[in-house]
Amino acid sequence: MENIVQNLEALIFASEQSIRLEELQYCLQSIFHEDISAEQVIKYLDDIKSKYADEQFAIELVRTGNGYQFLTKKKYHEAINQLQLQRSKKKLSQAAIETLAIVAYRQPITKLEVEQIRGVNCDYTIQKLLEKELIVISGKADSVGKPLLYSTSPLFMDYFGINNISELPQLKDLVNENDSIGEQKD
Repeated sequence: MENIVQNLEALIFASEQSIRLEELQYCLQSIFHEDISAEQVIKYLDDIKSKYADEQFAIELVRTGNGYQFLTKKKYHEAINQLQLQRSKKKLSQAAIETLAIVAYRQPITKLEVEQIRGVNCDYTIQKLLEKELIVISGKADSVGKPLLYSTSPLFMDYFGINNISELPQLKDLVNENDSIGEQKD
């Protein structure tokens, strides 16, 4: 039983979202090559839930979204909130903002096209934006060498609070008449 419980904990921990009872049952049957009933899995889950109810643990097993997931206990939410605040303070560099703007307004776009607009190598910046999941590889261009095409990601939309690219400000909205050089003739 101990090995089954540890495998269950590992499956729940490794799952990015809540994991359904049927998925857990299937995985355990595949691992142990024996029939394990849903009732047995529920019993093991109850044991895990009791184990993590102890005050020595900061996490608990919660049934959520028709599945099971490890979550932080409510009394530690302030600590998690501080982590989120600290992470949200990590700002994008000027180069990253410029590159991201180019990708957003010209997508899908190749790295070479971004570099031609910016006038500098963008390898590092593109890589960082991919790591932050603000841009994604959206395909390959039909040009020579089939270079990768980059587009904004759903996280980009969340990050900037927009639902689609058409909600980005248009250039005419950003131009200030006081920013012009020379005399304007009508």
